Amino acid sequence: MVITGGCLCGAVRYRSTAPPVATRVCWCRLCQYLGAGGGTVNTCFATASFSHEGLLGDHRSTADSGNVMHRRFCPVCGTPMFSEAEARPHLIFVRAGTLDDPEVARPAATIWTSQAPTWACIDPGLPRLPGQPPPVA
Repeated sequence: MVITGGCLCGAVRYRSTAPPVATRVCWCRLCQYLGAGGGTVNTCFATASFSHEGLLGDHRSTADSGNVMHRRFCPVCGTPMFSEAEARPHLIFVRAGTLDDPEVARPAATIWTSQAPTWACIDPGLPRLPGQPPPVA
């Protein structure tokens, strides 16, 4: 199995040779900034199976979970691409909108619902967590 994706302009491309570990919709305030007001859909891959080509910008921040995060983006078109937690270097979180085939990223849960605005569209068929779930294995 090979999963591919990239940014809007094509300057950054990536591939994973393994399926996603997990996919979640996140409504934390940081993800609302990344998602232009909506939540983000994040697909987790093992870094050992993941590679990318192209220059990435990096914004370092501390998430509401307390994790020091690196938010990677295409410096040419501005597409948010990846998040990586310093505490979990074996995982990379990919913005599902960058996948060539977004069907591989079916969310299993919605997290940080306590920070979602009242008008948020949250799938009633998914489990909801008010904050950060336990780390992905």
